[in-house]
Amino acid sequence: MYVVLITYTAPLEEIDYVLPDHTTWVGKQYEAGYFLASGRRDPRTGKVIIVRPMNRDKLKALLATDPFSLRGMAHYEVIAFDATRTCRELAPYNEAIMEPM
Repeated sequence: MYVVLITYTAPLEEIDYVLPDHTTWVGKQYEAGYFLASGRRDPRTGKVIIVRPMNRDKLKALLATDPFSLRGMAHYEVIAFDATRTCRELAPYNEAIMEPM
C-alpha cells in the first residue's frame, strides 16, 4: 500500500486552472480500483492519496499520467508501507492477511 504526498510546485492560480482535469483523472483511478482515499492537504500545499497495493513501477507510471505531473506542476513523494492493522472496512487491504496477487 502507498501514501502519495503531492506537493504543488506551481502557483495556486495555475493549479486551479488544471484542477478539473486532475479531478477527472482521480475519478478514473477510483473507477479502476487503484485509489482508496484522497484529499487536499491543509494548508493547501498539495494533495494526499492512499493507493492500494500494486507494483511500485505501475504506480509511478500511473502518477506520471496525472495532469499536474504532465504539466510539471507538482512533486510526488511515494511512501510504501505494509498495512498490517486496519479497520474492518479496509480488511481487504490488510497485507498481513491478504492473498498473494
